[in-house]
Amino acid sequence: MPLSLQTVTASPIGGFLVLAVAAWLEVQGDACFQSGLYHSQGTRRVLWFALGTAVLAGYSLLLNASRVDFGRLLGLYVVLFFLVAQGVAKLQFHQTLGKPVYVGGALVVAGGLVMTFWKSA
Repeated sequence: MPLSLQTVTASPIGGFLVLAVAAWLEVQGDACFQSGLYHSQGTRRVLWFALGTAVLAGYSLLLNASRVDFGRLLGLYVVLFFLVAQGVAKLQFHQTLGKPVYVGGALVVAGGLVMTFWKSA
């Protein structure tokens, strides 16, 4: 029996993993465009843009093909996106993360967790 994305996302851990990979792809797609805009020129710039387009298409296909309940899990996705984006900013682009990022990030994480885990009556 082949393993499908719907089978993977049927479990909370599988859904989390799909969202984590989707966040990573979205951030990497944007990073490709940043590299094309600010760190290259000519043919390399075009290649970065093409790669960014392909990565962002992969992100969209993964997220939509998995049929994960994106509306319900949006809070968790925002948290994952924020964390992955900050990791990429630090590791790939050597950007310094200051107090506003840490304080704002704590609010993003807190808000995302509230959105994900708050059970309405």
